[in-house]
Amino acid sequence: MGFMKKSLVIKRSIVVAGHKTSVSLEDDFWDALKEIARVNRVTLSDLVGSLDEKRQHGNLSSSVRLFVLNHYRRRDEAEHPGARPAHRETEPGQIPD
Repeated sequence: MGFMKKSLVIKRSIVVAGHKTSVSLEDDFWDALKEIARVNRVTLSDLVGSLDEKRQHGNLSSSVRLFVLNHYRRRDEAEHPGARPAHRETEPGQIPD
């Protein structure tokens, strides 16, 4: 029987549009989200706020996970044309305005 590493979901508070809210994500997603924000020169709060404004359904944590996944899929597609395209439902895969 194989050993499975338990995924630790970390709940953090963040200010979104002037209101404090909590987002529960695994460390890898937090790290990726911070990297995306840094590279695009936006604050983490602004990035999460724009995702919150544009989400069509689901909770904020799920929207963030899909955004991060889609971001890296788009990056991989740019580096390796023909790779699996991002799913339409998860657009915005680019930094939201």
